[in-house]
Amino acid sequence: MAARTATLLYPLLGRAGAPLRRRPHRWRTWFSPQSCSRSLAGITPALSPQLAGRSYPELYALSVEEPELFWGSVARDRLAWSSDFQQVSDCDLTAGRVSWFRGGKLNVSVNCLDVHAAKDPDRVALIWEKDEPGTEERVTYRELLEMTCRIANTLKSLGVQKGDRVAIYMPVSPIAVATMLGCARIGAVHTVVFAGFSSEALAGRIQDAQCKVVVTCNQGVRGGRLINLKATVDSAVKNCPTVEHVLVAQRTNHSVPMGKLDTPLEEAMARESSECAPEPMDSEEMLFMLYTSGSTGKPKGIVHTQAGYLLYASLTHQYVFDYSPGDVYGCVADIGWITGHSYVVYGPLCNGATTVLFESTPVYPDPGRYWEMVERLRINQFYGAPTAIRLLLKYEESWVKKYDRSSLKTLGSVGEPINHEAWEWFHNVVGDGRCPLVDTWWQTETGGVCIAPRPAEEGAEIRPAMAMRPFFGIQPALMGEKGQMLTGNDVTGALCISKPWPGMAKTIFGDHQRFVDAYFKPYPGHYFTGDGAYRTEDGYYQITGRMDDVINISGHRLGTAEIEDALDEHPNVPETAVVGISHDIKGEVAFAFVVLKDNTTENQETVIEDLRHLVATKIAKYAVPDHFLVVKRLPKTRSGKIMRRILRKVAMQQTESLGDISTLDDPSVVTEVIQAHERYRSRSAKG
Repeated sequence: MAARTATLLYPLLGRAGAPLRRRPHRWRTWFSPQSCSRSLAGITPALSPQLAGRSYPELYALSVEEPELFWGSVARDRLAWSSDFQQVSDCDLTAGRVSWFRGGKLNVSVNCLDVHAAKDPDRVALIWEKDEPGTEERVTYRELLEMTCRIANTLKSLGVQKGDRVAIYMPVSPIAVATMLGCARIGAVHTVVFAGFSSEALAGRIQDAQCKVVVTCNQGVRGGRLINLKATVDSAVKNCPTVEHVLVAQRTNHSVPMGKLDTPLEEAMARESSECAPEPMDSEEMLFMLYTSGSTGKPKGIVHTQAGYLLYASLTHQYVFDYSPGDVYGCVADIGWITGHSYVVYGPLCNGATTVLFESTPVYPDPGRYWEMVERLRINQFYGAPTAIRLLLKYEESWVKKYDRSSLKTLGSVGEPINHEAWEWFHNVVGDGRCPLVDTWWQTETGGVCIAPRPAEEGAEIRPAMAMRPFFGIQPALMGEKGQMLTGNDVTGALCISKPWPGMAKTIFGDHQRFVDAYFKPYPGHYFTGDGAYRTEDGYYQITGRMDDVINISGHRLGTAEIEDALDEHPNVPETAVVGISHDIKGEVAFAFVVLKDNTTENQETVIEDLRHLVATKIAKYAVPDHFLVVKRLPKTRSGKIMRRILRKVAMQQTESLGDISTLDDPSVVTEVIQAHERYRSRSAKG
């Protein structure tokens, strides 16, 4: 009876400025239609009725000066609570203690599904853009809720309880999203592992999280290729004694061997009810874990909790991307990464959006795939990675321009700083120069976007390849080499954040001391991002790259991203990666790995000479790399990040200790780069 009572207490709250019909008296509504009204003075739609009519500068100032008022008001207006919170925040960054909305109880799946299914059950929640173009499937909020409940009940039937961990090793699909939400509904903790990691990498994550159940598919489909996921899981669970059950969904018609741990997921779901009472969860109980690379080589399980994470994902999704009710939101990230969690699943669904699930690749069946999809699905916001944009700009513009992209309102980039050439191509070719392009900076640990050009005053400038403005509640600080806070503008330093915000991670699973040491010990009282940044004369923020990607050349500190940005301006160079290697005299020198366009007619020596001149002109002569190595491809993780750690090992001839390369999209790239480097060394020795 208690669970049913909790269900009835969830109010239908307005999301993204959508006015609601009056519900029966048992539902409380804290939404004001006035928040929809357009005002030149205030950001629209209003964050909450209490904050209506305020401009972006006023709201930002309030968010950092009176965070209790700001976040308390927004949390009560945007989220459906079964029990109200008594304390907005209880945080001490020095000790690594972060706690939001203490005493409050809610259920994330209710906020993402029930509130929308109750008022508009036939609204499309998911558009599954399957691998083959034109075969998309649509799932309504009612259908997704029923699917989620059946999976939740299936997990319960297998003994999964509140707090148990469930590993999800699945391609981007509605069943994967429903599994995430099914875990949230019963209070289980999901850890999604990208469906492409090796069995060894998967096993390591399952072992660390001590997962009780693994949910997978028989196969994955990507870029016209079949990926045998079940076989990978079979190999992994042999070394995972905590795993009691493996649920296997059918993505293809191919049959796979089923062992004693295995249960066909669809068959199990069919036996279960389409209703499942949501578990009321404390604000700070675990929602999910997501593993990210650690400097020690051992992946770390970043923990995000319930209310603060959901609120921050919802708020950033709406205001960074200018989402409005009825928009089709297209983030092409995989759910195995934080971008997929925050901006494919939780943020959009909390806002009642229609969100696209992209199963394929940017170049399948051809380089026009993204833009054909934009035309066919009438996508309004498109959010992708710079690495994909750099890949696509190698091809003719006709692959973009042959498709109607008039539906696009906002473009976004995520994952790493975007270089100027890619930004200009994305903005001018894809967006026809009319769509705001938001270069977003954030991390797995931050939960959502922290610095981006939007939100801002209407008509505010956007500078190419610059994150620019902190989001509400984010107070950046730049720190000097001696640990001092750098004041004023036109300064460069270590990027920290001075005050806590609701979306930030709470710990590393099983190792809170590692969490404190990594993020709060370097600059006491601040969250250390690990990135460097430049604050312009106007007070905007430019991310300069990872702090461990800073080279000290003859006493000059230089971010590798700055050199890469200069190199990438060459018309025949779509992508580069620069690392620092030791030098007897200079201390360190830059080593540049360069990818040339396929149709390049210039010889390599001419291009390299041009690149030397570019760096000398754009930065300084001392910044010109001592070494240039032309390669066909760069080693990247499946999320598109370049593995500079591996390139540094190759450049320093330490290939016997490359470390774990299981996270690479294609490990064979490493062999290609090593062979190219050996040929380069051989030529240099003869010269």
